[in-house]
Amino acid sequence: MTLVSKRSVLKLAALSTVAAAVLVGCGKKEEAKPAAAAKPEPLKAAWIYVGPVGDAGWSFAHDLGRKAVEAKFGDAVKTTFIEKVPEGADAERVIRELAQQGNKIIFATSFGYMEAMLKVAADFPDVKFEHATGYKTAPNMRIYDASFYQDTYMAGVIAGKMTKTNVLGFVGSFPIPEVLRNINAFTLGAQSVNPKIRTKVVWVNTWYDPGKESEAAQSLINQKADVLLQNTDSTAVLQTAEKNGKYAFGWDSDMSSFGPKAHLGSAIVNWAPYYIKAIEEVKAGTWKTERTVWGVKEGLNDLIKIADVVPEDAKKRVDEIKAGLKDGSFNPFTGPVVDNTGKERLAKDQKADQAWLDKVDFYVKGVDGKVPAGK
Repeated sequence: MTLVSKRSVLKLAALSTVAAAVLVGCGKKEEAKPAAAAKPEPLKAAWIYVGPVGDAGWSFAHDLGRKAVEAKFGDAVKTTFIEKVPEGADAERVIRELAQQGNKIIFATSFGYMEAMLKVAADFPDVKFEHATGYKTAPNMRIYDASFYQDTYMAGVIAGKMTKTNVLGFVGSFPIPEVLRNINAFTLGAQSVNPKIRTKVVWVNTWYDPGKESEAAQSLINQKADVLLQNTDSTAVLQTAEKNGKYAFGWDSDMSSFGPKAHLGSAIVNWAPYYIKAIEEVKAGTWKTERTVWGVKEGLNDLIKIADVVPEDAKKRVDEIKAGLKDGSFNPFTGPVVDNTGKERLAKDQKADQAWLDKVDFYVKGVDGKVPAGK
């Protein structure tokens, strides 16, 4: 074989080797593993608040629940909130925008949002709507509530032991059943340890207005009330009591730091268990229209941070009541319950059910005045 022929053979062999390598390489590319599946989009959930989130109160308590959802589900759920949304037309606009933005569950956290949410729910059948403290539902809208009257009864026991004037004060928001229940439970709890108790009420017709709340608290103190409770959202009542050397309770969340000398305890609500349950149901496809009313038994309500100045017998009684609420053996509204006109509203030994609680429109015996017209 000539030198040229040898070179041609070697060149051909080399080219064959390269071609084979290319073919093998191509084969490896064809056998490569498929790309990982795209990560599912997070569930979008939104909250609207009637007041500022701040560092205490109603909206603050709801936002703690929202944060608990974030902690529980991580990046599987994307949350958002809008604060200081007035009840009425503004609420409808905000709820509608949240639905249009792709939120699959929306929580409206004030009584006055009910009609607005009901209207928007009809236009977004694939979105789940949840309304706090209301009573109307739809196929994709349900309601949830807390049993604050359980907290207020326990607070009443403490107030009945701490008062020196036998006059208690209550700052009310709106004369609706949920607020009237709290006024009455507070009074009954106090009367259970001090039959001389009278309760005075000042209405402010708002959920959040520190100025009005403070003025109402001062008015009650001027009428000899020396222990105050509220159904409003700011810390103003507690702070006003502190300035006057009187006692008061925190509301919705732990307010002990806002009036440490005045603070006897805080009637709180922990929304986290309910919000986590609701999100789990949406994710699992088991969400359904219903009404949920939880309280001390479910870990939603509690009376916390009871002050050292409270007598031991009062603390013991609160512990007994709390245990009874947890096991169902105690009901704050157990007859006879008589209103302040002398009319029997609940017969002897009869225990209030939810239907009765929903219709409370009166003051119990011991509360001064008449219930004003509704909101």
